[in-house]
Amino acid sequence: MAEAASKPTGSWRRRLDYIFGRNTLIGVASLMLLFLSGYATWHGMRDFIVGVSATPTGPEPGSMSIPNDILVIGVVVSLTFLMWLALRETFGAGRDFSDRVIMFVLYVFLAIWSIGFGYGFWWSLISGQEATRTGLSGLQEDARDASAVVAARLDAVRSQLDNVVSWSESQMAREETSGGSCGTASGAGRGPLYNARRGVRDSVATLRDGMVRSWLEPVQAEVEQLRQSAQSLAGASVEERQRNFETMASQIRGSARNIAARSNELGKSTAAEMRALAETVSVAPGQPGFSCYDPTLAQRLTQAADQAGQPADVKLRDAAFSEGPAGVANAVKNLWKNIGAYSYSLVHYVVTLGSEPATTTEAGDPITGRDLIALLASIGIDFGLLVLAILNPPARRPEMAGDKRREIQSAIATAIARAPDADIEWVRRHFIYHKTHSYLVIPNLYSCDTETEGAKALAMNQLAGVLDDLDLVEWPKPGWGPLKKSELQKLKDEEAEGSDTDLTAVRKAWLDKHGKTSGPDAEARDAAVRDAAPLRNHGLFSKAERALTIAGWGESARRDVEVYRLVDTEGLTPILDVLNDWRDGPADTRKTDA
Repeated sequence: MAEAASKPTGSWRRRLDYIFGRNTLIGVASLMLLFLSGYATWHGMRDFIVGVSATPTGPEPGSMSIPNDILVIGVVVSLTFLMWLALRETFGAGRDFSDRVIMFVLYVFLAIWSIGFGYGFWWSLISGQEATRTGLSGLQEDARDASAVVAARLDAVRSQLDNVVSWSESQMAREETSGGSCGTASGAGRGPLYNARRGVRDSVATLRDGMVRSWLEPVQAEVEQLRQSAQSLAGASVEERQRNFETMASQIRGSARNIAARSNELGKSTAAEMRALAETVSVAPGQPGFSCYDPTLAQRLTQAADQAGQPADVKLRDAAFSEGPAGVANAVKNLWKNIGAYSYSLVHYVVTLGSEPATTTEAGDPITGRDLIALLASIGIDFGLLVLAILNPPARRPEMAGDKRREIQSAIATAIARAPDADIEWVRRHFIYHKTHSYLVIPNLYSCDTETEGAKALAMNQLAGVLDDLDLVEWPKPGWGPLKKSELQKLKDEEAEGSDTDLTAVRKAWLDKHGKTSGPDAEARDAAVRDAAPLRNHGLFSKAERALTIAGWGESARRDVEVYRLVDTEGLTPILDVLNDWRDGPADTRKTDA
């Protein structure tokens, strides 16, 4: 059998279709989405466990425990594979409706689990740092606003005290010029009532100056310090940034609460002093303790005392560190606590093409576009798996197309009709199996001596040509010069090797060890074994020669054979499928040469 150039078109076309075909590309896309889904879920679940743990836990001495990372990986891989399997079973061919419903419910449950933890990963990646900065800025803003309110109240108290001082000075001047300013008749001049007036004026002025020095000015300085505090976080790692964040947040809260505490403490003492002074000027003439009766001054002092005694209420928003595991844990918990608000916001965001909805969480935090983008990223992966499963559902074992089946049947029937005394069983005898392939073996047309064998060889030659045109058989692969042997050369080299299954050497070794065998004709059998020559390996060509012998070909035809490898198409060998499922009986297919 001489080598010939193989026909590469069909082979390369099948290879390209295998690599770039629709099913392969969809399968590769599904694997990529499964990897992304699994990675995001693993990262989110792992960070969630770390983020919600108050203190790191480890295995107790002497106990057997699986590390958390390995356990999380095992859980995520198992559940992700189960989600993919449930999705395939939902849309696979030949499944019962009840099975589809059950598997779809399982898929939805696992998809929600995957989306939840995947959202934590994407949220931390997309908006973790921004949320941290926003939270810290909001805390600073709240602290500054609360401190500014305290400072404004102190300034109002000071204004009232300034009015009280002005009133006292005016009444003191009245007492000096005309008298009668203390609720009783008195003459002009600097008498006892004038001195009482001056004492009240000095007490109020001292109270005001003390409030400004020990109360108002320190509060104003701390408020200014809050305004100038840095808003950026420094740190090379997440852990360092978290420590810096907690330190800054603690300082801001501490400063705001210190301002409020000092304000409340000084306010109480100042209010007590002003009420005592108001009681002094409220004593009517002729009553015990009378010094100077001025109900207007008493009223003003009481109003200033009431305002000074009001406690400062500092309300600061929660500021959480939103990077790394802590951010993932916060994001996942917020999602589950506010699943309704997130669902509505996501629908609004998609329908309005990116318009942020005015919705907030239970804690009052707004749901931003970054939050929804992270949720879309998590949902999009599992939604992509769903779409790909719908587009390319698992099918039953592929079946041959009806047109191709009819073409093969027609070609075989034509060969049977043109070959004298041939039937379907005779055609089957030309197909053999060797190693990993099935082969069609026929004699070379030139080597057939008789007219009858020539007609049969011509019919089989034409059948091989038709099957080759249908890309169902192919010539053995050629070699690459001296670099790589051709397939035919390798097959011929097999014929020159010794048989690996020859038992002659084993039998001789047994005889050498034990001397003889037992039973009838033992000596003749032992002599035959000792005189036996090793068997040659019988490869494809030996099998082909034997198959042609069984098919009734002569010696000349058996010496020169052609072999064609059957092509595997989508898990099937179409020719063998047709031969095994031949519909016509031997009587119908047995023809004579017309």
